[in-house]
Amino acid sequence: MAKFLDFESDIPNKALLVNNYDWMKEFSFLDFIRDVGKHITVNYMMAKDSVKKRISSESKSGMSFTEFSYQLVQGYDFLHLYKAENCKLQMGGADQWGNITTGTELIRRKLGYENNAFALTCPLITKADGSKFGKTETGNVWLDPERTSPYEFYQFWLNVSDEDAEKYIKIFTLLKQNEINELIAQHTEAPHQRLLQKTLAKDITVRVHGEKEYESAISASEILFGKGTTEMLRNIDEKTLLSVFSGVPQAEISREEFDAGIPLLDFLSAKAEAFKSNGEARRMLKDNGVSINKSKIKEDYVISEADLLNQKYILVQKGKKNYFLVKIV
Repeated sequence: MAKFLDFESDIPNKALLVNNYDWMKEFSFLDFIRDVGKHITVNYMMAKDSVKKRISSESKSGMSFTEFSYQLVQGYDFLHLYKAENCKLQMGGADQWGNITTGTELIRRKLGYENNAFALTCPLITKADGSKFGKTETGNVWLDPERTSPYEFYQFWLNVSDEDAEKYIKIFTLLKQNEINELIAQHTEAPHQRLLQKTLAKDITVRVHGEKEYESAISASEILFGKGTTEMLRNIDEKTLLSVFSGVPQAEISREEFDAGIPLLDFLSAKAEAFKSNGEARRMLKDNGVSINKSKIKEDYVISEADLLNQKYILVQKGKKNYFLVKIV
């Protein structure tokens, strides 16, 4: 988050990253209901739309006490930060309106109505299929490269639908309205060029991960889908390599066996399992249909240490689209 917020300067309102466990860990349940719970009535909590929907006859799962009381816990977080850090505004998605306003109400009731705190929410971001764009959904992205690699991050935005791309480019980029309108007009004329998706993917990948990682993602995309070269393949790091080929068949060969030398046909069929037999591998080699690390090879090719990517991988390609990743362990 330091890429977007200032945590280091001496300005009075620099960003702080805090953990509510720090002020809740010594709070007993009895202390909480005595000091906090008494200020908010059940009637007030039941009036929240989020609560009404969960306890209505339409809801099959109902609402647990934990979920019901959560708005008090979130409300107390706001109260604590208001007192400790002079935090007067809490922002969130539209589904958080009830919880946030419980905080503003708790601040006024406990500290006095002259204390002003505010809530600001925005509509939830959804996908074209109506599902929520959030961490509890599948197929979403994280800012942390350990959770979502820069390549996967770039591919996510590149592969969104036209409808989502038109919406997301207004939300996630810093482009001006007239620039966005021009991009939408150009995309409408030639949707197959995916101009919106490419612009969106570049803008957000560069801002989150940097220009270098964006260029690496482009190279990785070329390797898998375009005219990537051996040099491109050798220049990508191990995490990106594994991200690019995460869905392809993978095999392992011991370091001892590799160092002893493996005949090419055995390597392609028995080890990499790219071919059902040596005969099938031999025929495709004659037809110039086999590549090692994006370079075409013939039957007299000798697999060696020089073929290793990141000191441990070899990429076998059968035809145009069939990849096999071999790891030396």
